[in-house]
Amino acid sequence: MPPSADPSVSVTLAEIARIAGVGRAAVSNWRRRHESFPAPVGGTDTSPQFALSQVEEWLQRQGKITEVGSRERLWPEFEALGDRDAMGAAIAATGARLAPAGSGEEPPIAEGLSDAQRSLVERAVVLARKHGAYDTFDFLLGRWLDTHVRQLSITPLPLADLMAEVAELSHDGGTDDIGTVLDPACGTGGLLLAAARRWADPASGHSPDTPLRLLGQDIEPPQAALAAVRLLLAGHSPGQGAEWTVDVQPGNTLRADPHADVRADVVLCNPPFNERDWGYEELATDSRWTYGLPPRTESELAWVQHALARLTPGGTAVLLLPPAVASRKAGRRIRAALLRARVLRAIVALPPGCAPPHSVALHLWVLRAPDKGETDPSSEVLLVDAADTQTETAGGTQRGGRAGIDWPLLRRSVLSAVQAGDGGEDRPCAYASVPVIDLLDDEVDLTPARHVPGPASAGLLGLRRSWTRFGTLLHELRDLTTTLSKLELSVEDRATQSTATVGDLIRAGALTLRSGQQPADGAVAAGDAPADAVPVLTISDMLTGGRPAGWLTAREASAGEAAGTLTVTTPDEVVIVGAYRAFDAWVDVDAPTVLGSQLFAMRVDPALLDPWFLAGCLRAPANARRAGTHASTSSRIDIRRLQVLRLPLPEQRLYGEAFRRLSTFERSLREAGTVGRELVNGLTDGLSAGRLPRGWT
Repeated sequence: MPPSADPSVSVTLAEIARIAGVGRAAVSNWRRRHESFPAPVGGTDTSPQFALSQVEEWLQRQGKITEVGSRERLWPEFEALGDRDAMGAAIAATGARLAPAGSGEEPPIAEGLSDAQRSLVERAVVLARKHGAYDTFDFLLGRWLDTHVRQLSITPLPLADLMAEVAELSHDGGTDDIGTVLDPACGTGGLLLAAARRWADPASGHSPDTPLRLLGQDIEPPQAALAAVRLLLAGHSPGQGAEWTVDVQPGNTLRADPHADVRADVVLCNPPFNERDWGYEELATDSRWTYGLPPRTESELAWVQHALARLTPGGTAVLLLPPAVASRKAGRRIRAALLRARVLRAIVALPPGCAPPHSVALHLWVLRAPDKGETDPSSEVLLVDAADTQTETAGGTQRGGRAGIDWPLLRRSVLSAVQAGDGGEDRPCAYASVPVIDLLDDEVDLTPARHVPGPASAGLLGLRRSWTRFGTLLHELRDLTTTLSKLELSVEDRATQSTATVGDLIRAGALTLRSGQQPADGAVAAGDAPADAVPVLTISDMLTGGRPAGWLTAREASAGEAAGTLTVTTPDEVVIVGAYRAFDAWVDVDAPTVLGSQLFAMRVDPALLDPWFLAGCLRAPANARRAGTHASTSSRIDIRRLQVLRLPLPEQRLYGEAFRRLSTFERSLREAGTVGRELVNGLTDGLSAGRLPRGWT
C-alpha cells in the first residue's frame, strides 16, 4: 500500500505517536534530536501539522515502523475528507465492502462517493483484511463518533441494554416471542445492536429457526448507512454465535416510513426532542394518530403514537423522552387518551446524565399495543422515580470526587420496579402502581415524582444509610484524632535549615511540572456526568468549593492529551493551584482529571520523592506567602519558588504518611458535614409531614 494516496493529508504529533506506537514525548524528542525529521506543513507552534506521507517515509527510514499501514495512520485520511457526512459515508462504504458476501448490499450512499473517498475505501478494505474487518470498522466508527460527539445524539450502551431489558420484562410473550425489533430513529444503531445481542442468541430463548429481524430508519443517510453495516458486521464478528437480518433505511420516518406495512414485536427508540417541523400540517389526517393529533409543539407524542402503530397486538415499545412530555399542558389530551386505552404501562424517571442532554433527568415510557384478545387490561400505571438513585463517586473527596451513573444500581432498581417486586428495605428507588382514574385529573401530569411515595419509603432507607455513613465517619474521625493528637511537634523548625525549591527539584530530575490548559470554548459539558466522564477542574471551581463543574468524555480527554491540548493527571500526581486566594496542593488519587489554567500537575520520581510528602510541604500557608508574587488576594503563586524540605526518602515517607492521614482527616470532616446536613434535611421533611413516631421522647 502506498504511504498516502493524498500528499496533502496532515497529522499532529499525537497522531504520529499513535502510528509509531509510542508516547507523544518520544515524538517531540525525535523532532529535537533528528534534523531530518519532517518540517511542519501547517498548524501552530504549539500544535504543528506534518505531511503524513513524509512522516511515514521518515519513520520507515529510521526503523521506527516495519511497515506502512495501520488503523491509526488510516484515520487522518478519513479526517482529511473534512465534512462529517463525507467521512461517515466513506466509513459506511468500507463496512459494506467488508461484510460477508451475500449478507447485505452496498448502501445507496456509497453511490455518490467522490474519487478520493473511493480510493480511501479501497485502502481501508485492504488494511481491514489484514487486521480484522469488524475491529477496523469499529475503530473507524468510534473515531467518527468521538470527532462529532457534540453533533450526534447517541444512546449510551448501558442505557441501551437497560431499555432492552425493560422491554423484555414488559413483553407478555416472553423472549421466544420476539422476532422483529424496530427503531424508527436508529442513529448509528446502538439500540438495535443491544436488542440483537440480547435476543438473537438461541440461548436467550429465541428460536434458532427464525433469525431476529432488525428494522431501522434515520433521517440522516450517513447514520442509517453506518447503522446498517454496523449491525451486519456485528452479526458476523468473531465469537458471535447468533445471526440476524438487517433492514435499515434512510429517510424521514414520520413523513415517509418504509416499514409502514411491518408490525414489530418490540420498538426501541430514542427519538429527536423538541422538533417543530415534524410534519404537523401534512400529517394532520394520518391514521397513526389514534389517540389524537399531536400538537405542533409535541413532536414526542407523534413518535409515541408512531411506535404504537408499528407494534403487533400485544407488542411492547420503550421510548426515551424528555421529562416535559409527561406534564406539558399541550399534550394532556393525548396523555389522557393513552391512559384510557390502557396502552401506557409505565414511566421511569432516570437520573440526569444517562444520555444527552446530560443535565436533564430523562424518562422511559413503556407502552403496549392493544391486544384484541386481552380481556382484563391493566387499570394501573407503574410510575418509577429513579431520578435520585445514588451515584457512584471516586473516593468521595472534595477534589476529584465526581458523580456518575451507578449503572448496576440503576439497573437493579428499575428492573425490580418493572417486575413489581417488593424490593424490601434494600429497594434503591421509589415506585408505585397508580390507578388510571387517579391520574385523569385536569393536568394529567404523569411525572413519577408527583405520585410515588418518596419520603415514606425511599426516604426512610436514605436516612438509615445516612446514619450508617455518619457513624462510620465518626468512627474514622475518632481513630484519626487519636493518631494525629500524638503528633507533638518538635521545637526545631527544620524548614529553616535545609530546603529546596520546586525549581531546584525540576532541574535535579526529581519531578516534572506541567501547566494546565483551558479547553476549547464549548468543549466542556455541564451537568451530571456519565460514568466514564473525566472532570475538568478550573480555577473557578476552586473558588467555589473545589468540585469540578464540567467534564469531558474519556475519549475526548484522551484525544486532547495525546494532541497536547489538554493536561490530564495520572494517579498519584500532585496537583497545585497557582492562584493565591485558592492556593492548595493535593495528591490526585482520583485521576484522571483535566486541569484548567492556573493549575499545575507534578509527577515525581518515586526513587527520589514521596508524592504525599511533596503535597504536604507545598500546601503549607507559609509556603504560599513566600512564593506569592505580591500580597494582594489576586496574586499568583510562583510554583517554582515553593519550598520543600530536604529529607532522605525513608524520612519523607514518614512525613508523607502523616500528611496523608491529615488529608483523610480533612476529607472526613468535610463529608461528615455534608452527611449531617442530609440527615437534618431528611428528618425535617419527615417531621414536617407529621411522621413523629409515637412514644418518642
